[in-house]
Amino acid sequence: MSEYLHTAHRDDTICAIATPHGMGGIAVIRVSGPEARQCVAKLWQGADVMNITTHTAHLGHIHSAHGDVLDEVMITAMVAPHSFTGEDVVEISCHGSEWIQQQLLEALIDVGCRLAMPGEFSRRAFANGRLDLSQAEAVADLIAATSASAHRIAMNQMRGGFSRELSAVRAKLLEFVSLIELELDFSEEDVSFADRGKLSDIATAIHERLSRLANSYRNGNAIKNGLPVAIVGATNAGKSTLLNALLGDDRAIVSDIHGTTRDVIEDTMLIGDRLYRFIDTAGIRASNDAIEELGIRRTFQKLDASDVVLWVIDATTDEQQVRKFSDTLLPHCSGKTLIAVINKTDLADGERLASVVKGLAPEASVEKISAHSPGDITHLQQSISQLTDIPGVDQQTVLVTNARHYEALKLACEAIERALNGLRLGISGDLLSQDIRECMHHLGEITGEITSDEVLGTIFSRFCVGK
Repeated sequence: MSEYLHTAHRDDTICAIATPHGMGGIAVIRVSGPEARQCVAKLWQGADVMNITTHTAHLGHIHSAHGDVLDEVMITAMVAPHSFTGEDVVEISCHGSEWIQQQLLEALIDVGCRLAMPGEFSRRAFANGRLDLSQAEAVADLIAATSASAHRIAMNQMRGGFSRELSAVRAKLLEFVSLIELELDFSEEDVSFADRGKLSDIATAIHERLSRLANSYRNGNAIKNGLPVAIVGATNAGKSTLLNALLGDDRAIVSDIHGTTRDVIEDTMLIGDRLYRFIDTAGIRASNDAIEELGIRRTFQKLDASDVVLWVIDATTDEQQVRKFSDTLLPHCSGKTLIAVINKTDLADGERLASVVKGLAPEASVEKISAHSPGDITHLQQSISQLTDIPGVDQQTVLVTNARHYEALKLACEAIERALNGLRLGISGDLLSQDIRECMHHLGEITGEITSDEVLGTIFSRFCVGK
């Protein structure tokens, strides 16, 4: 067992810097565990830490273990079980000097604390029943939220919105399995308690609810990580220039030399309150250069994985070249939002090529721009936002944003589908019960009712140390 797993459930009192590392106005040191107040009391000069009212703040001085004054600080005590971790917690707000922070940590270690492992505060909250596993994961999502929509989803999940959805499904599953198992208990008496029609209705409702949650992952993932937008086209069409213009930063090298971009370059930006992940790719052309060929293969990988395609076309390009290029590109664009960006309109108006593109891909939207024109770039950003509108979310919206949850939901859907097929085929109740219990197992993996130390270690090790 790893050190992280070995220490995560011990009754140690732990400490960590809860604010970002570096110098700032203030820093917060978090202490949690059975001896949290006692450890702080050994270093504290001020109100009696052992008897202060929970959730109150107090001004005083903090000392080193040797008695030297380190800083004038504010402490806030949260008495178990009324804290994030469910344990006694003391938070020390000191001045943001890195030296003070390190000296304070050393002093806490000297009086009996140990440094927290990554995510250990959240893991203790989970272990003490303050959060289920999906809520604990939402804490990390809330910290990492980069848009209003991502924030709303994380807040809802942290407050238990997703857990309540799963609890409602679990109640239906229990109703199903109890009817089946009651029938099995009385099987020798030829008594039927489970009407197959009612069971089919219950299973269908469960399947619809789980499918809706699983299908929400596409939008949820796009909101959380950014809707992937692949910028593709022939070499020297202006893809890298367009990426830099969209981001307002020189992220990609721009050159008149064909084949300059040989690897994928990604960056994100907010348009409105939506996060987009723009992906600049290697220009598609026949090449004998092994490195360029590798870049082109990656282009198609990113193209296939994207929801939106910006097909960048040089306005001065020959019509026949556009037609030839479309034969390669368009088969990869099925089901995606395709925006043909006719670039370099400062050199040619692009009207002729716009008509060609519409003939080749009637479903495509066509934008004529010069990547050097701020007004054109603003208009393109607005068009991207309008054409890729993701349904609005609020703090009551439940969307799946976590790949682990999505995988578990897919497996749960498969289990309930087997149960539905079994009902149609008239299979025995014990086999139906097995499928339902497997469905419940996968849902339990999401909330942490069924999990392993290995899974918990993997999840919480990704958290920052102070959370």
